[in-house]
Amino acid sequence: MAKKKNNRSTNTVNSPASAPSNIPKQPASKRSGSDTTNDSFIYKYSQLLIISGIALVTFLFYLVILDNKLTNWDDLGYIISNTLIRDSSWNGIKAIFSTDNPVMGNYHPLTIMLYAFEYHYKQLEPFIYHFDSLILHILTTRAVYFFARNLTRRTIAAVIAALLFGLHPMHVESVAWAAGRKDVLYGLFFILSCNTYVNYIREEGNKRTIWYISGLLLFALSLLAKSVAVTLPVTLFLIDHFEQRKWSWKLLLEKVPHFALALLFGLLSVEAQKKIGALGSLDVSFTPLEHIALGGYALCTYLWKAIVPMGLSNFYPYPLKENGSLPGIYFVYPAILAALLFVTWKYGRKNRVVIFGLGFFIVNIFLLLQFIPVGGAVISDRYGYVPYLGLFIIAGWLVSSYSEGNEKSTTGKLAIGISLCYCLALGFATNERNKDWRDSLSLWNDDREKHPDAPVAYFYLGQEYSNRYEAATEPKEKKNYLDSTLYNYVKAIEHKPDYLNAIICLGELQRSIGQIDEAKYNYNVALKINNKDENVYLGLGIVYSIQRKFDSAEYCFKTALRLKPIYAEAHSNYANFLDITGKIDSSLAQYAIAISQNPEATIPYMNRAKIFMRTGKFDEAIADQSKVIQIDKSNADAYYQRSRTYFLKGNKQLALQDVEKARSMGYAGIDPNYYNDLKK
Repeated sequence: MAKKKNNRSTNTVNSPASAPSNIPKQPASKRSGSDTTNDSFIYKYSQLLIISGIALVTFLFYLVILDNKLTNWDDLGYIISNTLIRDSSWNGIKAIFSTDNPVMGNYHPLTIMLYAFEYHYKQLEPFIYHFDSLILHILTTRAVYFFARNLTRRTIAAVIAALLFGLHPMHVESVAWAAGRKDVLYGLFFILSCNTYVNYIREEGNKRTIWYISGLLLFALSLLAKSVAVTLPVTLFLIDHFEQRKWSWKLLLEKVPHFALALLFGLLSVEAQKKIGALGSLDVSFTPLEHIALGGYALCTYLWKAIVPMGLSNFYPYPLKENGSLPGIYFVYPAILAALLFVTWKYGRKNRVVIFGLGFFIVNIFLLLQFIPVGGAVISDRYGYVPYLGLFIIAGWLVSSYSEGNEKSTTGKLAIGISLCYCLALGFATNERNKDWRDSLSLWNDDREKHPDAPVAYFYLGQEYSNRYEAATEPKEKKNYLDSTLYNYVKAIEHKPDYLNAIICLGELQRSIGQIDEAKYNYNVALKINNKDENVYLGLGIVYSIQRKFDSAEYCFKTALRLKPIYAEAHSNYANFLDITGKIDSSLAQYAIAISQNPEATIPYMNRAKIFMRTGKFDEAIADQSKVIQIDKSNADAYYQRSRTYFLKGNKQLALQDVEKARSMGYAGIDPNYYNDLKK
């Protein structure tokens, strides 16, 4: 005998006025085989129009990001300088999934693998990274629509929730920032997993098993994209409550595989953070009570910015302590939060949509409230990417409560109209916020305006100007960039005298422009702040090499490599030092290590080629110079040096071709006598 259908879907929830209101059932065309084909066609056509419209609007408001560049904030670690994405072969993919290779203190191999495929086809072309992020965001918004509609059985509720999700400015960071990809990717699989769980609850027979396994696999994919997805098992209990499933041990047992996966990836995440020292990395320590105050502040801020997304920034620094303690205003926020929760519980605890939505938000934001501090930001826009869905479902349901089932209601039409206008306003705000992410200068100038006393923006502006200084060719342009670099590094250190990275970078800049004594002074200041930083020892090693203090230089190079064995730049500079001191074989060995650790770095190839040229190994030199040209076709010096090697080997024709190529690229270092000899 066939089992009776599960009728939980007909249970009621309370409307805003606390009057009972049935959650609509699925359209008749979806429930009964006796309905006409025309009804089914109209239903499918209307759904296609709705999701296409939402996708189109989202795409248009985000279109501007397709012209954005990669930034110097985490895009460096995830994409630009990430050697893992250079190899999309099977061995490369295995390396990505290895737990020994966390990127930026995170284990998210699925995200890194996608970067690897993008790099394989388009290298560092920004368009592909931004385009893929936008497409993933649109797919996630589509998943939000189907999940909200499946859960509430209200089309209008799903439309409003999806539009809010797709157009909210707080989501810009996750979409417009190439390094924010992990939020969009994990969000897609997380929401799909939630939707399959709803189907699992409502289905029977073999299909129920298929839905369960599918949801578990989607959860695993979400964890592989970003481990913060560990909150999904608790989220599933919220869905159980919404569906009015009575508590039983079965409910717990069916989630044991989910909790096992969550535990595994939670441990992997903590271990990855430990490897880079990110846990508890704040320079200012807070008491347990202050952590509670900051958590309350963060939660209240996320709630407020969900409604009025103003003053958005890519970096929100922790508040400075006053007289050794957190400013008193922060202790008010937990009280405000407690009051909000009390009111919600008193007047909304019988409303399953409100409880689900608020619970979804709190459960999925809780681990991101920095009770265990990671990094230097008290909140981040991207942390609301998935958690905000709970609030958006509440908003969509409230609007639908005034309209669905009563299409002629003036109040319902007004509610829909206001909601759509609000969504459009969010879209325009999103479009403007996207422009702040255009490049590193626009990003950090925006942050500096909003947090003028915070050192982070000055530091990253200094790095960006430093990169532009190195790339510039015009003397006036180089001077302007150099002055801007020095100004921003000094300002960063003024705001934070123990800002280690800023001090090291200032030392590197001074060393590069010949201010050796000033560079040495800053490296020694950095050493007093942290005597276990490999970058400090590397900088000092180079300074001592320049000063011909070879014993001190060798000690510093070896210390840097002891602190960080996988450090291509240190191996390369140590190789330079060994070459200077006449230890050719050891130098070649160090260059080989540097190249193996970072095959895309051109300097070790160029320097090793010089040794090969001096020792008469012309074929080996040409191979290295050709590799540099393969990596960087705009490297005019590589063409010129290869020309000299061809000449030494006796091939004047190839030598002339390469020197002509260097000349066409504006290379200024060509020896005119050498060039004239080749042309004879």
